[in-house]
Amino acid sequence: MAKSGVAILGIYAADLAFSAPRQPAIGETLIGSKFGLGPGGKGSNQAVATARAGGKVTFISRVGKDAFGDIALNMYAKEGINALVPRDENHASGAAYIFVQEGTGANAIIVVPGAAGQISNADIDAAREAITSSAVFMTQLETPVAVGHYALKMAKEAGVTTIFNPAPAMPLDDSIYALCDYATPNETEATMLTGVEITGVDSARKAGDVLLKKGVGTALITLGGQGALLHGKAGSFHIPIYSAGKVVDTAGAGDAFNGGFAAALSKGMAPEDAARFGSAAAGISVTRYGTAPSTPHLHEIEALLKK
Repeated sequence: MAKSGVAILGIYAADLAFSAPRQPAIGETLIGSKFGLGPGGKGSNQAVATARAGGKVTFISRVGKDAFGDIALNMYAKEGINALVPRDENHASGAAYIFVQEGTGANAIIVVPGAAGQISNADIDAAREAITSSAVFMTQLETPVAVGHYALKMAKEAGVTTIFNPAPAMPLDDSIYALCDYATPNETEATMLTGVEITGVDSARKAGDVLLKKGVGTALITLGGQGALLHGKAGSFHIPIYSAGKVVDTAGAGDAFNGGFAAALSKGMAPEDAARFGSAAAGISVTRYGTAPSTPHLHEIEALLKK
């Protein structure tokens, strides 16, 4: 049977976003200008982004038996996502504090995984059919690392294309890299993982070389306003940014990029074209507030690419 769609392992976290000129110092209180409550968590955001970009998606996670969990499951139903997301009676759903700087859209984030932090290998075994029958499997580092490693190994052994978004970055055993057809860090994460300070495309290529030596098939490093670098044995390609308007919030850009990239790969698009597709999705995302809610739909991405 032909493989199809995208399976994503990750967390759901309710995003509590606060906009202000700067973050407060310890002991200080600031008056902010905007507050938003919405669905978040890297894996969950990527699942929504993938589905909106035209991908068939299965999302693997856990949520609590609480109002935030209700929001998550209602969203997956609305977005057409197959949710393999049991409810945990002993742990609350995850939550994230997001600071958004007025004027620039720059952000700082604190995530508490909650119920999703309890994901185990047993959950991966329960999702085996969804993982091994997918065209693409993607995960990050908000779930327990050992569980992500187990899932990547399962997917790789089944001949599924694997995407590893190593965020938030942390020290890793090099054995995980050989399981990654694509690794998609941003410049900060790539710097931490490789020891190469990334200031632009040339230094990103050096970091990409380190990731290849560690065993990654292809490094896809996002560079914020400088676009992205697709760097592998077949060549090194600088992917431009796609401007869709004024930047107001960058919090969902990386997830929009990864979701768009995964959706495009799952439909047979060549890697460079898939990276351009992901870049266009991110370009639209930053013109809107929020994480999952900011991710664009397929017709919007296609329209921007045609421009």
